Amino acid sequence: MLIVKHLGVQDFSDVWQQMRDFTDTRTPDTPDELWLLEHPAVFTLGQAGKPEHILAAGDIPVIKTDRGGQVTYHGLGQLVGYCLLDIKRLNIGVRELVETIEDMLVEVLAEYHIDAWANREAHGVYVDQKKIASLGLRIRKGCSYHGFSLNINMDLEPYQRINPCGYAGLEMTQVQELCSIPPSITEISIKIHSALALRFKTH
Repeated sequence: MLIVKHLGVQDFSDVWQQMRDFTDTRTPDTPDELWLLEHPAVFTLGQAGKPEHILAAGDIPVIKTDRGGQVTYHGLGQLVGYCLLDIKRLNIGVRELVETIEDMLVEVLAEYHIDAWANREAHGVYVDQKKIASLGLRIRKGCSYHGFSLNINMDLEPYQRINPCGYAGLEMTQVQELCSIPPSITEISIKIHSALALRFKTH
């Protein structure tokens, strides 16, 4: 069973603490959860993230986190999905989890006639050579938290202040630039909600 929560706009630090609390206190019987939300502008640095990939943060706060990956940006108009899953109970490995999320995003984007692809080497989802979705997870006690972000209708300028995901010159894109009639975050949230619930029901 997957419980899906649509949380609106939430402060990153608050939600990060809530994810850790949820993971630390869950039991083998705790249902898995997917949290869908947006964050106000923030740069987050992964566990092994190198500060030199932040070129000029300016007025945007930088938070060092415990997820995998390098530096990324969250802002309004980007859908963030936090995957609070007991992967031991689901009987899937970390790589399979990452690839399942990537494939789900590719399929949801295809519904809007966006020809996206999953990069299995530099994880994430791309359209041509531009990145549209990023992933970064943490596994603790056989359970995952953190998750993915999908650019939908946001200001992409802050990405120019960093080397996104540690790659200098990596260009970012978003749904609104690739659709004649861009969907709302709510609409895409519902599609992702359904797609992930279906996938994790089958394990």
